[in-house]
Order: sequence, then structure tokens, then C-alpha cells
Amino acid sequence: MTRWILSRPETLTEIEQLRLKAVLANCPELDALTGHVRSFAQMLTERQGERLPQWLDAVRQDDLPSLHTLAAGIDRDRDAVIAGLTLPWNFGVVEGHVNRIKMLKRQMFGRAGFTLLRKRVLLAP
Repeated sequence: MTRWILSRPETLTEIEQLRLKAVLANCPELDALTGHVRSFAQMLTERQGERLPQWLDAVRQDDLPSLHTLAAGIDRDRDAVIAGLTLPWNFGVVEGHVNRIKMLKRQMFGRAGFTLLRKRVLLAP
């Protein structure tokens, strides 16, 4: 179900589309969730951050508590989320390096100090 909802509708097989349609017809909450997820995915892929306030209003109108929590979190830093959905720049490379350094530190089990961590980071391939 999750894969069907998160996939682009045109990439699903005919059988998957029919099964998803049958499930959504029997569960209005899941149907509403699917609409919100696909709408957010479209905003993300097409960089339409200006649509975020309307999306948040639509989410709040439905009785979906987990999405209300997400909407509240997005609202706390709305300007940054709109910028992230609109602008072409991101911090993906930096986050990748931070993740790699944290992995190296975990591998050392906290036994080595900064000097060894520095050498491992600088000498790593």
C-alpha cells in the first residue's frame, strides 16, 4: 500500500491501480492521505513552495492526526520549508560528509580522541 501511494500513479501496473482504487474507495481517510501525499510530492518535485500554505490548510481540514503533527512541525519553520521547496540549492553534500564523519566516530566506539578522528577523516578515501 505504501509503495502504491508513494509511487507516481502512471508507474503502477493496471492491477496495482485497480487494487489501490478499491482500497481507497473503502477507506476515505486513506483516500484523503493519498491526495495530500501526492500533492506534497508534486510541490517537492516541481519546486512549488508557494503552494505550501494552501496544502497546510487542506491538511488541517481533514481528520488525520498524524498529518496534523507534520503540519504543525512545518509551520514552526514555514519560511525555511518554503525555501527548501522552491530554491534549487540544498545541503545534501554537506549532510553526506557529516553522516560519514559520524559513522567513523561510531566505528571507534568513543575510545579515540579528536586527533585520531581527524586523521581518519583526512585520510579516508
